Amino acid sequence: MPSVRLSGRVISEEDPSRESRAQLLYLLFAGGWNIDNSNGDRVITLSNIQEEITRSDAFVFTPGATLEELFKLVSIFVGFQTNDAKLTGKPTVILNNDGSWDPFFRLLDHLHDLGTIKQDYRDYLVSVDCPASVLEALHEASQEGFPDTARHGGHDEDTGEIYSHESPPPQGQHGDVCVFCSASIEDPDYLSDGYEMGRKLADARYGCISGAGKTGIMGSVVQGVADAGGWAGGSNVPHIIELEGLPDGLSAFWLRPDIYTRMEIMIERSDAFIIFPGGAGTVQEMLALLLLKEVGDPLMKGKPIIVYDRMDRSGQRFWTPLNELLSLIGVDSGDYQVVGKLEDILPAIKRVD
Repeated sequence: MPSVRLSGRVISEEDPSRESRAQLLYLLFAGGWNIDNSNGDRVITLSNIQEEITRSDAFVFTPGATLEELFKLVSIFVGFQTNDAKLTGKPTVILNNDGSWDPFFRLLDHLHDLGTIKQDYRDYLVSVDCPASVLEALHEASQEGFPDTARHGGHDEDTGEIYSHESPPPQGQHGDVCVFCSASIEDPDYLSDGYEMGRKLADARYGCISGAGKTGIMGSVVQGVADAGGWAGGSNVPHIIELEGLPDGLSAFWLRPDIYTRMEIMIERSDAFIIFPGGAGTVQEMLALLLLKEVGDPLMKGKPIIVYDRMDRSGQRFWTPLNELLSLIGVDSGDYQVVGKLEDILPAIKRVD
């Protein structure tokens, strides 16, 4: 029988989601599904999420969006976006009868409007409002499949065989700052900000770590570091390299098998993090940082997170819906700092150093 991974957990006898979860368990078992995580006691981490995705044939998210559940759902969506073969044909259904997932969906719509998410999330993540609709949605999604993401080798050069490599940082380098950002934005204003950020990091004698994409802000940041004579490290995975290519000027590159071990080495090697304008992948990375902070993981001890909530020419702030979402799910506002101007980013990092 196929296996569905049930998200969420029942905290107590008074938990409002207890009844709907019980209905889901009955309906899924009666519908011929084996249920993984039926008790809600399996915690997802960076080290086990890829295994959980691989072993499951479908995913059902229950009411009550939490930081951990949001990370899992956006991770699945990013997998669809990047053509992860381990997600092929695997439907994802969200039971949203309490409306707790609405702020997350508003964030995805906002990023779609801004162009950093090209796909409509509704084509990959099916939201329903009652337990009885979950089984039908799973069946329909399994039968209909998913639309093509239209991402097939966005770079124009043959990268050849790719290996990890590393050169030592220059003497006197203060530390390494990770820039999580978009690999798809083409707006010259955003690209200019990315390039300037790279130059500022190099001039201030910080190394720069990124997702090692050649396109969008990601490529501009690395170019800015390289042009200023700085040190740039990055990590990427084979199937994303096929989509985005690799930038020139990397002082270090760590090839990894999946996006979670990729994030892990970027986090491990960094002393601070900048959340630049980005898409679902950048949201995923931000949530991963906050999850690690929440559980007191030593990987994040003393490492600041700076969110660059950039204002565009229309007066719209880029990350306002993300900040609203984090506030609604109870993330400690002290776990990250929001700045509105490029020139405020480095001073914010230095205040924590």
